[in-house]
Amino acid sequence: MKTSVLVVGGGLAGTSAALFLAWRGVDVTLVEKHPGSSPHPRAVGFNARVGELLRAVGMEDRLPPSRMTKGFGVRRVRAESLVGKRFDETFWTPPAELSDIEYSPSTGVGVAQDRMEPILRDKARELGADIRMSTRMLEFSQDADGVTAIVQGDGEPYEIRADYLVAADGHRSPIREALGITRTGRGYMHTSRSVLFRAPLQEYLKDGIGQFVIDDVGFLTTYGDGRWVLMLDDREYTEPELREKIVRAIGRDDLEIEIITTGRWTISAGVADRFSAGRIFLAGDAAHTLPPSRGGFGANVGIEDAHNLAWKLAAVLNGESRPELLDTYDVERRPVASLCHQQIFARNDGHNRGTDPEDAPLYDNYAMHYGILYRSSAVLGAGEELPPAQRPEQWNGQPGTRAPHVWVGPGKSTLDLFQRGWVLVADHPEWEEAAQQAGVQYERVEQLDVFGLSEKGASLVRSDGYIAWRSTDLPNDPSEVLRAAFSSSSAGTR
Repeated sequence: MKTSVLVVGGGLAGTSAALFLAWRGVDVTLVEKHPGSSPHPRAVGFNARVGELLRAVGMEDRLPPSRMTKGFGVRRVRAESLVGKRFDETFWTPPAELSDIEYSPSTGVGVAQDRMEPILRDKARELGADIRMSTRMLEFSQDADGVTAIVQGDGEPYEIRADYLVAADGHRSPIREALGITRTGRGYMHTSRSVLFRAPLQEYLKDGIGQFVIDDVGFLTTYGDGRWVLMLDDREYTEPELREKIVRAIGRDDLEIEIITTGRWTISAGVADRFSAGRIFLAGDAAHTLPPSRGGFGANVGIEDAHNLAWKLAAVLNGESRPELLDTYDVERRPVASLCHQQIFARNDGHNRGTDPEDAPLYDNYAMHYGILYRSSAVLGAGEELPPAQRPEQWNGQPGTRAPHVWVGPGKSTLDLFQRGWVLVADHPEWEEAAQQAGVQYERVEQLDVFGLSEKGASLVRSDGYIAWRSTDLPNDPSEVLRAAFSSSSAGTR
Protein backbone atom coordinates (compact mmCIF):
# COMPACT_ATOMS: atom_id res chain seq x y z
CA MET A 1 0.00 0.00 0.00
CA LYS A 2 1.01 3.64 -0.40
CA THR A 3 0.66 6.61 1.91
CA SER A 4 2.10 10.12 2.00
CA VAL A 5 3.35 9.90 5.59
CA LEU A 6 3.88 6.78 7.70
CA VAL A 7 3.93 7.38 11.46
CA VAL A 8 5.50 4.66 13.60
CA GLY A 9 4.34 4.81 17.21
CA GLY A 10 0.92 5.56 18.63
CA GLY A 11 1.80 7.45 21.79
CA LEU A 12 1.09 11.13 22.28
CA ALA A 13 3.59 12.43 19.72
CA GLY A 14 2.77 9.88 17.01
CA THR A 15 -0.98 10.17 17.41
CA SER A 16 -0.72 13.96 17.42
CA ALA A 17 1.32 13.82 14.22
CA ALA A 18 -1.39 11.71 12.56
CA LEU A 19 -4.05 14.11 13.85
CA PHE A 20 -2.35 17.30 12.67
CA LEU A 21 -1.44 15.78 9.29
CA ALA A 22 -4.96 14.48 8.67
CA TRP A 23 -6.40 17.86 9.68
CA ARG A 24 -4.27 19.41 6.93
CA GLY A 25 -5.53 16.90 4.38
CA VAL A 26 -2.43 14.71 4.26
CA ASP A 27 -2.81 10.98 3.57
CA VAL A 28 -1.31 9.50 6.74
CA THR A 29 -1.01 5.97 8.13
CA LEU A 30 -0.01 5.18 11.72
CA VAL A 31 1.17 1.80 12.99
CA GLU A 32 1.41 0.97 16.70
CA LYS A 33 2.59 -2.37 18.06
CA HIS A 34 0.33 -2.31 21.13
CA PRO A 35 -3.45 -2.85 20.98
CA GLY A 36 -4.13 0.28 23.03
CA SER A 37 -2.73 2.76 25.53
CA SER A 38 -0.64 1.69 28.50
CA PRO A 39 -2.70 0.81 31.61
CA HIS A 40 -0.38 3.13 33.54
CA PRO A 41 -1.46 6.74 32.83
CA ARG A 42 2.09 8.20 32.80
CA ALA A 43 1.73 11.89 31.82
CA VAL A 44 -1.08 13.93 33.31
CA GLY A 45 -2.10 17.40 32.30
CA PHE A 46 -1.06 19.33 29.22
CA ASN A 47 -0.12 22.98 29.06
CA ALA A 48 -2.12 25.79 27.51
CA ARG A 49 0.01 25.84 24.34
CA VAL A 50 -1.07 22.25 23.64
CA GLY A 51 -4.59 23.41 24.49
CA GLU A 52 -4.27 26.02 21.74
CA LEU A 53 -3.18 23.43 19.18
CA LEU A 54 -6.13 21.19 20.04
CA ARG A 55 -8.47 24.21 19.98
CA ALA A 56 -7.38 24.85 16.39
CA VAL A 57 -8.43 21.37 15.26
CA GLY A 58 -11.78 21.62 17.02
CA MET A 59 -11.08 19.53 20.12
CA GLU A 60 -11.30 22.08 22.92
CA ASP A 61 -14.83 21.12 23.95
CA ARG A 62 -13.91 17.41 24.19
CA LEU A 63 -11.27 17.88 26.88
CA PRO A 64 -11.50 18.96 30.54
CA PRO A 65 -9.63 22.15 31.50
CA SER A 66 -6.33 21.99 33.36
CA ARG A 67 -6.13 22.17 37.14
CA MET A 68 -2.87 24.13 37.06
CA THR A 69 -2.74 27.12 39.38
CA LYS A 70 -2.02 30.44 37.68
CA GLY A 71 1.57 31.49 38.22
CA PHE A 72 2.57 28.22 39.89
CA GLY A 73 1.87 25.38 37.48
CA VAL A 74 1.25 22.20 39.48
CA ARG A 75 2.03 22.84 43.16
CA ARG A 76 4.18 20.48 45.22
CA VAL A 77 4.74 20.27 48.97
CA ARG A 78 6.83 18.15 51.33
CA ALA A 79 4.65 16.47 53.95
CA GLU A 80 4.66 13.77 56.60
CA SER A 81 1.60 12.30 54.83
CA LEU A 82 -1.29 13.45 52.65
CA VAL A 83 -3.42 14.21 55.71
CA GLY A 84 -0.54 15.05 58.04
CA LYS A 85 1.66 18.05 58.62
CA ARG A 86 2.87 19.92 55.55
CA PHE A 87 6.24 21.60 55.38
CA ASP A 88 7.90 23.71 52.70
CA GLU A 89 6.36 24.09 49.26
CA THR A 90 8.76 23.58 46.37
CA PHE A 91 8.39 25.06 42.92
CA TRP A 92 9.14 23.92 39.38
CA THR A 93 10.37 27.47 38.86
CA PRO A 94 10.19 30.39 41.25
CA PRO A 95 6.50 31.38 41.22
CA ALA A 96 5.79 33.59 38.25
CA GLU A 97 4.94 37.17 38.99
CA LEU A 98 1.20 37.30 38.47
CA SER A 99 0.09 39.56 35.68
CA ASP A 100 -3.14 41.01 34.38
CA ILE A 101 -2.07 39.94 30.89
CA GLU A 102 -4.11 37.08 29.46
CA TYR A 103 -1.67 34.97 27.49
CA SER A 104 -3.99 32.45 25.92
CA PRO A 105 -7.60 31.66 25.10
CA SER A 106 -6.90 28.11 26.35
CA THR A 107 -6.39 26.82 29.87
CA GLY A 108 -4.52 23.62 29.14
CA VAL A 109 -5.95 20.13 29.40
CA GLY A 110 -6.53 18.21 32.65
CA VAL A 111 -6.58 14.57 31.58
CA ALA A 112 -4.27 11.57 32.00
CA GLN A 113 -2.29 10.18 29.06
CA ASP A 114 -4.17 6.86 28.92
CA ARG A 115 -7.39 8.82 28.35
CA MET A 116 -5.88 11.52 26.16
CA GLU A 117 -4.46 9.11 23.57
CA PRO A 118 -7.81 7.48 22.63
CA ILE A 119 -9.39 10.92 22.26
CA LEU A 120 -6.61 11.98 19.89
CA ARG A 121 -6.88 8.69 17.96
CA ASP A 122 -10.63 9.06 17.54
CA LYS A 123 -10.25 12.61 16.21
CA ALA A 124 -7.44 11.58 13.87
CA ARG A 125 -9.59 8.76 12.45
CA GLU A 126 -12.53 11.14 12.12
CA LEU A 127 -10.30 13.38 9.98
CA GLY A 128 -9.22 10.47 7.77
CA ALA A 129 -6.05 9.07 9.34
CA ASP A 130 -5.52 5.33 8.87
CA ILE A 131 -4.55 4.10 12.35
CA ARG A 132 -3.51 0.46 12.70
CA MET A 133 -3.10 -0.77 16.25
CA SER A 134 -1.46 -4.13 17.06
CA THR A 135 0.75 -3.56 14.02
CA ARG A 136 4.52 -3.73 14.35
CA MET A 137 7.10 -2.35 11.93
CA LEU A 138 9.62 -5.10 11.21
CA GLU A 139 12.09 -3.24 8.99
CA PHE A 140 12.47 -0.11 6.90
CA SER A 141 14.67 1.44 4.25
CA GLN A 142 14.74 4.75 2.43
CA ASP A 143 15.88 6.01 -0.93
CA ALA A 144 15.82 9.34 -2.76
CA ASP A 145 12.08 9.09 -3.45
CA GLY A 146 10.60 7.68 -0.25
CA VAL A 147 10.58 5.15 2.57
CA THR A 148 9.63 1.47 2.44
CA ALA A 149 8.49 -0.30 5.60
CA ILE A 150 7.55 -3.91 6.26
CA VAL A 151 4.85 -4.16 8.90
CA GLN A 152 2.82 -6.97 10.43
CA GLY A 153 -0.52 -7.04 12.19
CA ASP A 154 -2.51 -10.20 12.84
CA GLY A 155 -1.71 -11.73 9.45
CA GLU A 156 1.22 -11.91 7.07
CA PRO A 157 3.80 -9.09 6.81
CA TYR A 158 3.12 -6.50 4.12
CA GLU A 159 4.81 -3.47 2.62
CA ILE A 160 3.97 0.21 3.06
CA ARG A 161 5.53 2.77 0.74
CA ALA A 162 5.54 6.36 2.03
CA ASP A 163 6.97 9.69 0.95
CA TYR A 164 8.09 10.39 4.53
CA LEU A 165 8.30 8.56 7.85
CA VAL A 166 7.79 10.02 11.34
CA ALA A 167 9.55 7.96 14.01
CA ALA A 168 7.60 8.36 17.24
CA ASP A 169 8.62 4.96 18.55
CA GLY A 170 9.65 5.90 22.08
CA HIS A 171 12.80 6.72 24.01
CA ARG A 172 14.49 3.46 22.99
CA SER A 173 13.51 4.15 19.33
CA PRO A 174 14.67 1.25 17.16
CA ILE A 175 14.41 3.61 14.19
CA ARG A 176 16.77 6.15 15.75
CA GLU A 177 19.19 3.38 16.65
CA ALA A 178 19.06 1.92 13.13
CA LEU A 179 19.82 5.36 11.70
CA GLY A 180 22.88 5.62 13.96
CA ILE A 181 21.70 8.85 15.57
CA THR A 182 23.36 9.40 18.94
CA ARG A 183 22.10 11.36 21.94
CA THR A 184 23.60 13.97 24.24
CA GLY A 185 22.51 14.63 27.82
CA ARG A 186 22.61 13.39 31.40
CA GLY A 187 21.89 9.81 30.36
CA TYR A 188 20.71 7.23 32.90
CA MET A 189 19.88 8.67 36.31
CA HIS A 190 17.86 6.22 38.37
CA THR A 191 15.09 3.62 38.34
CA SER A 192 11.83 3.92 40.28
CA ARG A 193 8.86 1.69 41.05
CA SER A 194 5.28 2.88 41.06
CA VAL A 195 1.90 1.73 42.24
CA LEU A 196 -1.26 3.10 40.68
CA PHE A 197 -4.29 3.01 42.95
CA ARG A 198 -7.78 4.41 43.37
CA ALA A 199 -8.98 5.98 46.63
CA PRO A 200 -11.48 8.71 47.66
CA LEU A 201 -9.03 11.50 48.46
CA GLN A 202 -10.40 14.51 46.57
CA GLU A 203 -10.96 16.49 49.77
CA TYR A 204 -7.20 16.82 50.17
CA LEU A 205 -6.81 18.68 46.88
CA LYS A 206 -8.93 21.72 47.74
CA ASP A 207 -5.94 24.02 48.33
CA GLY A 208 -4.60 23.47 44.81
CA ILE A 209 -1.62 21.30 45.77
CA GLY A 210 -1.47 18.09 43.73
CA GLN A 211 2.01 16.66 44.38
CA PHE A 212 3.38 15.47 47.71
CA VAL A 213 6.90 14.44 48.70
CA ILE A 214 6.18 12.10 51.62
CA ASP A 215 9.03 11.77 54.08
CA ASP A 216 10.54 8.26 54.21
CA VAL A 217 7.95 6.90 51.74
CA GLY A 218 8.05 8.39 48.24
CA PHE A 219 6.39 10.79 45.84
CA LEU A 220 2.58 10.90 45.69
CA THR A 221 0.51 12.63 43.01
CA THR A 222 -3.00 12.53 41.58
CA TYR A 223 -4.37 12.10 38.08
CA GLY A 224 -7.40 14.14 39.07
CA ASP A 225 -9.91 11.37 38.35
CA GLY A 226 -9.75 9.36 41.57
CA ARG A 227 -6.51 7.65 40.59
CA TRP A 228 -3.22 8.29 42.37
CA VAL A 229 0.33 7.12 41.83
CA LEU A 230 2.98 6.56 44.49
CA MET A 231 6.59 6.49 43.28
CA LEU A 232 8.94 4.30 45.35
CA ASP A 233 12.54 3.12 45.45
CA ASP A 234 13.48 0.40 42.98
CA ARG A 235 12.92 -3.03 44.55
CA GLU A 236 10.34 -5.79 44.47
CA TYR A 237 7.24 -5.20 46.59
CA THR A 238 4.55 -7.64 47.66
CA GLU A 239 0.94 -6.44 47.60
CA PRO A 240 0.81 -6.14 51.42
CA GLU A 241 3.98 -4.02 51.29
CA LEU A 242 2.45 -1.79 48.63
CA ARG A 243 -0.70 -1.32 50.68
CA GLU A 244 1.40 -0.47 53.74
CA LYS A 245 3.31 2.15 51.70
CA ILE A 246 0.06 3.64 50.39
CA VAL A 247 -1.46 3.84 53.88
CA ARG A 248 1.69 5.56 55.21
CA ALA A 249 1.65 8.03 52.32
CA ILE A 250 -2.03 8.84 52.83
CA GLY A 251 -1.89 8.86 56.62
CA ARG A 252 -5.16 6.97 56.98
CA ASP A 253 -5.97 3.26 57.13
CA ASP A 254 -9.77 3.50 57.05
CA LEU A 255 -10.25 4.03 53.30
CA GLU A 256 -10.98 1.54 50.54
CA ILE A 257 -7.91 1.30 48.35
CA GLU A 258 -7.96 -0.39 44.94
CA ILE A 259 -4.54 -1.24 43.51
CA ILE A 260 -4.82 -0.94 39.72
CA THR A 261 -1.33 -1.73 38.43
CA THR A 262 2.37 -1.30 39.14
CA GLY A 263 5.26 -0.05 37.03
CA ARG A 264 9.04 0.14 36.83
CA TRP A 265 10.51 3.30 35.33
CA THR A 266 13.98 4.08 34.05
CA ILE A 267 14.62 7.81 34.42
CA SER A 268 17.10 9.18 31.90
CA ALA A 269 17.69 12.32 29.90
CA GLY A 270 19.02 12.90 26.42
CA VAL A 271 18.43 14.80 23.20
CA ALA A 272 19.09 13.27 19.78
CA ASP A 273 21.99 14.89 17.95
CA ARG A 274 19.83 15.03 14.81
CA PHE A 275 16.06 15.09 14.48
CA SER A 276 16.06 13.89 10.89
CA ALA A 277 17.88 11.67 8.43
CA GLY A 278 16.81 11.96 4.82
CA ARG A 279 13.06 11.41 4.67
CA ILE A 280 12.78 10.21 8.27
CA PHE A 281 12.00 12.53 11.20
CA LEU A 282 12.18 11.86 14.94
CA ALA A 283 9.44 13.16 17.23
CA GLY A 284 8.53 12.89 20.90
CA ASP A 285 10.60 10.58 23.11
CA ALA A 286 12.45 9.23 20.08
CA ALA A 287 13.89 12.73 19.66
CA HIS A 288 14.27 13.72 23.31
CA THR A 289 13.96 11.87 26.60
CA LEU A 290 13.05 14.52 29.18
CA PRO A 291 12.51 13.30 32.76
CA PRO A 292 9.06 13.85 34.23
CA SER A 293 9.01 17.13 36.07
CA ARG A 294 6.70 19.92 36.94
CA GLY A 295 7.53 21.35 33.54
CA GLY A 296 5.72 18.50 31.86
CA PHE A 297 8.21 18.92 29.06
CA GLY A 298 8.24 15.39 27.65
CA ALA A 299 4.61 15.05 26.57
CA ASN A 300 4.01 18.69 25.72
CA VAL A 301 7.22 19.10 23.74
CA GLY A 302 6.47 15.90 21.81
CA ILE A 303 3.04 17.17 20.76
CA GLU A 304 4.57 20.47 19.71
CA ASP A 305 7.18 18.56 17.65
CA ALA A 306 4.34 16.88 15.78
CA HIS A 307 2.61 20.20 15.15
CA ASN A 308 5.77 21.88 13.85
CA LEU A 309 6.52 18.98 11.51
CA ALA A 310 2.96 18.47 10.26
CA TRP A 311 2.48 21.84 8.58
CA LYS A 312 5.88 21.59 6.90
CA LEU A 313 5.21 18.10 5.54
CA ALA A 314 1.80 19.26 4.32
CA ALA A 315 3.30 22.30 2.57
CA VAL A 316 5.93 20.20 0.80
CA LEU A 317 3.54 17.40 -0.15
CA ASN A 318 0.97 19.76 -1.65
CA GLY A 319 3.63 21.59 -3.65
CA GLU A 320 3.46 24.94 -1.86
CA SER A 321 7.01 24.67 -0.49
CA ARG A 322 10.29 23.16 -1.54
CA PRO A 323 11.69 20.22 0.47
CA GLU A 324 14.24 22.59 2.01
CA LEU A 325 11.49 23.73 4.37
CA LEU A 326 11.75 20.36 6.12
CA ASP A 327 15.33 21.16 7.15
CA THR A 328 13.92 23.76 9.54
CA TYR A 329 12.27 21.07 11.68
CA ASP A 330 15.59 20.04 13.22
CA VAL A 331 16.85 23.63 13.35
CA GLU A 332 13.77 24.82 15.25
CA ARG A 333 12.80 21.91 17.47
CA ARG A 334 16.16 20.53 18.61
CA PRO A 335 17.16 23.76 20.40
CA VAL A 336 13.80 23.68 22.18
CA ALA A 337 14.46 20.15 23.46
CA SER A 338 17.97 21.15 24.55
CA LEU A 339 16.59 24.18 26.40
CA CYS A 340 14.03 21.99 28.17
CA HIS A 341 16.79 19.54 29.15
CA GLN A 342 18.80 22.44 30.58
CA GLN A 343 15.80 23.87 32.44
CA ILE A 344 14.98 20.53 34.09
CA PHE A 345 18.45 20.36 35.63
CA ALA A 346 18.60 24.06 36.43
CA ARG A 347 15.69 23.46 38.84
CA ASN A 348 15.90 21.77 42.20
CA ASP A 349 13.31 19.23 41.12
CA GLY A 350 14.60 15.98 42.54
CA HIS A 351 16.39 14.96 39.34
CA ASN A 352 19.76 16.33 40.48
CA ARG A 353 19.87 13.72 43.28
CA GLY A 354 22.51 15.16 45.55
CA THR A 355 24.25 17.32 42.94
CA ASP A 356 23.89 21.05 42.60
CA PRO A 357 21.40 22.33 40.00
CA GLU A 358 22.87 23.30 36.65
CA ASP A 359 24.02 26.91 36.55
CA ALA A 360 21.71 28.42 33.94
CA PRO A 361 19.13 31.21 33.80
CA LEU A 362 15.62 30.11 34.72
CA TYR A 363 12.68 30.85 32.42
CA ASP A 364 9.26 30.88 34.04
CA ASN A 365 6.20 28.94 32.90
CA TYR A 366 4.85 31.77 30.78
CA ALA A 367 8.13 32.04 28.85
CA MET A 368 8.49 28.27 28.36
CA HIS A 369 4.86 27.75 27.32
CA TYR A 370 4.27 30.81 25.13
CA GLY A 371 7.62 32.45 24.50
CA ILE A 372 10.01 29.97 22.86
CA LEU A 373 12.04 31.50 20.02
CA TYR A 374 12.62 29.75 16.68
CA ARG A 375 15.66 30.65 14.58
CA SER A 376 15.72 29.18 11.06
CA SER A 377 15.46 30.03 7.39
CA ALA A 378 11.66 30.01 7.90
CA VAL A 379 12.04 33.06 10.15
CA LEU A 380 13.40 36.44 9.07
CA GLY A 381 14.86 38.63 11.79
CA ALA A 382 15.56 36.31 14.76
CA GLY A 383 19.19 37.01 15.54
CA GLU A 384 21.62 35.04 17.69
CA GLU A 385 21.70 37.90 20.19
CA LEU A 386 18.14 37.14 21.30
CA PRO A 387 17.38 34.90 24.33
CA PRO A 388 15.84 31.46 23.73
CA ALA A 389 12.64 32.32 25.61
CA GLN A 390 10.78 35.29 27.08
CA ARG A 391 7.25 36.20 28.03
CA PRO A 392 5.08 37.25 25.07
CA GLU A 393 4.88 40.89 26.20
CA GLN A 394 8.67 41.02 26.26
CA TRP A 395 8.85 39.68 22.71
CA ASN A 396 6.08 42.01 21.55
CA GLY A 397 5.61 40.28 18.19
CA GLN A 398 9.26 39.36 17.52
CA PRO A 399 9.63 37.15 14.41
CA GLY A 400 10.32 33.56 15.47
CA THR A 401 7.82 33.66 18.34
CA ARG A 402 4.23 32.49 18.69
CA ALA A 403 1.79 35.14 17.49
CA PRO A 404 0.30 36.83 20.58
CA HIS A 405 -3.22 36.32 21.85
CA VAL A 406 -5.73 39.15 22.06
CA TRP A 407 -9.50 38.98 21.76
CA VAL A 408 -10.82 40.23 18.41
CA GLY A 409 -14.47 39.42 18.99
CA PRO A 410 -16.75 37.52 21.36
CA GLY A 411 -14.96 34.26 22.11
CA LYS A 412 -12.57 34.82 19.19
CA SER A 413 -8.81 35.16 19.67
CA THR A 414 -6.17 36.31 17.24
CA LEU A 415 -4.92 32.72 17.50
CA ASP A 416 -8.16 31.57 15.87
CA LEU A 417 -7.11 33.47 12.73
CA PHE A 418 -4.07 31.28 12.21
CA GLN A 419 -2.93 27.69 11.45
CA ARG A 420 -4.95 27.08 8.29
CA GLY A 421 -2.44 28.90 6.13
CA TRP A 422 -0.14 31.92 5.96
CA VAL A 423 -1.76 35.10 7.28
CA LEU A 424 -0.78 38.77 7.00
CA VAL A 425 -1.85 40.76 10.05
CA ALA A 426 -2.22 44.50 9.39
CA ASP A 427 -4.67 47.39 9.37
CA HIS A 428 -3.87 49.26 6.16
CA PRO A 429 -5.39 48.98 2.66
CA GLU A 430 -2.00 48.80 0.93
CA TRP A 431 -1.08 45.72 2.96
CA GLU A 432 -4.42 44.15 2.09
CA GLU A 433 -3.65 44.63 -1.60
CA ALA A 434 -0.14 43.24 -1.09
CA ALA A 435 -1.56 40.14 0.61
CA GLN A 436 -3.95 39.51 -2.29
CA GLN A 437 -1.10 39.74 -4.79
CA ALA A 438 1.10 37.40 -2.73
CA GLY A 439 -1.70 34.85 -2.29
CA VAL A 440 -1.65 35.25 1.49
CA GLN A 441 -4.75 35.49 3.68
CA TYR A 442 -5.26 39.01 5.07
CA GLU A 443 -6.61 39.64 8.56
CA ARG A 444 -7.37 43.14 9.73
CA VAL A 445 -6.43 43.50 13.40
CA GLU A 446 -6.80 46.81 15.21
CA GLN A 447 -4.72 45.83 18.26
CA LEU A 448 -1.42 45.98 16.41
CA ASP A 449 0.55 47.06 19.47
CA VAL A 450 0.72 43.46 20.77
CA PHE A 451 2.48 42.57 17.50
CA GLY A 452 4.94 45.44 18.01
CA LEU A 453 3.48 47.29 15.01
CA SER A 454 2.41 50.81 14.16
CA GLU A 455 -0.76 51.43 12.16
CA LYS A 456 1.35 51.11 8.99
CA GLY A 457 3.10 47.87 9.97
CA ALA A 458 2.35 44.22 9.18
CA SER A 459 3.27 40.75 10.45
CA LEU A 460 3.41 37.58 8.38
CA VAL A 461 2.26 34.56 10.43
CA ARG A 462 3.14 31.02 9.39
CA SER A 463 0.77 28.08 9.19
CA ASP A 464 1.72 27.02 12.72
CA GLY A 465 0.88 30.39 14.25
CA TYR A 466 4.50 31.56 14.51
CA ILE A 467 5.58 34.95 13.18
CA ALA A 468 7.86 34.58 10.16
CA TRP A 469 8.51 38.26 9.40
CA ARG A 470 7.29 41.75 10.14
CA SER A 471 7.58 45.26 8.80
CA THR A 472 7.17 47.94 11.42
CA ASP A 473 6.32 50.55 8.79
CA LEU A 474 4.91 50.75 5.25
CA PRO A 475 7.67 50.28 2.61
CA ASN A 476 7.61 51.96 -0.78
CA ASP A 477 6.51 48.74 -2.48
CA PRO A 478 4.61 46.59 0.06
CA SER A 479 3.70 43.94 -2.51
CA GLU A 480 7.28 43.27 -3.53
CA VAL A 481 8.59 43.31 0.04
CA LEU A 482 5.88 40.90 1.18
CA ARG A 483 6.36 38.62 -1.81
CA ALA A 484 10.10 38.35 -1.10
CA ALA A 485 9.54 37.70 2.61
CA PHE A 486 6.89 35.07 1.95
CA SER A 487 8.94 33.29 -0.70
CA SER A 488 12.01 33.20 1.53
CA SER A 489 10.39 32.11 4.80
CA SER A 490 8.06 29.53 3.26
CA ALA A 491 10.59 28.06 0.80
CA GLY A 492 7.78 28.78 -1.59
CA THR A 493 7.39 27.43 -5.09
CA ARG A 494 5.30 30.37 -6.26
